[in-house]
Amino acid sequence: MSPAAPRFLTAIITFIVCACAQAQVGLPRNDLAIGVNGGYVINRVSFTPTIKQQWKGGETMGLSIRYTCEKYFSAICAIQAELNYANLGWRELIEYNEDTYSRDIRYFQLPIFARMGWGRERRGAQFFFQVGPQLSYFLSDVEHYSDPWEGRPRPNNVTQQYGKDVENKFEYGLAGGIGLEVSTGIGHFLLDARYYYGLSDIFHNGKKDPFGRSANGAIALKLSYLFDVIRTKGDIR
Repeated sequence: MSPAAPRFLTAIITFIVCACAQAQVGLPRNDLAIGVNGGYVINRVSFTPTIKQQWKGGETMGLSIRYTCEKYFSAICAIQAELNYANLGWRELIEYNEDTYSRDIRYFQLPIFARMGWGRERRGAQFFFQVGPQLSYFLSDVEHYSDPWEGRPRPNNVTQQYGKDVENKFEYGLAGGIGLEVSTGIGHFLLDARYYYGLSDIFHNGKKDPFGRSANGAIALKLSYLFDVIRTKGDIR
């Protein structure tokens, strides 16, 4: 993890919080929408030294809230936050015997996105891009060993991950992606794809620890439904 990472995250959070509090230079909006989301996530853990892996799949679901503050030329500016449950972890690629190993690592996640959209605000389609920090808190994990389990030493002698507890409960990183929103008379339907890059590690990374890096990296496909709680008055397209 870079020493500058916490400062970089702080700068992004400050930018997002201040974005809609500054004086408006475009057309003001005051739209608040809330809803639910769900989807599928695949994850790998970036280890140093390296552990060969396949993508491991899991479920993700949660609550969404979005505040739209401005339309600047054709760009619709908003802040979106989510509180999600996600099943991450990793699945090892063991090539020389019949052993299989995977681990489910479950988190509460709080992504906060700066969001820009282009298209129709009401009763139509809108393309959007979003990026921002993501904070996570570890809930639980489960290891899955094959039966039988030989457990023979790996080619690079990396076996310290087996039976090792998750040591860092809090995690942070950057998330971003693109998506499509369709607005109707009964609410907003969104489909988005996003990538998460972990800046912190799941295990300790000191000089005496076995891993110098152990960070999550995830790709998620999510479907969301939002309904308006507050909506800007007038005929907006």
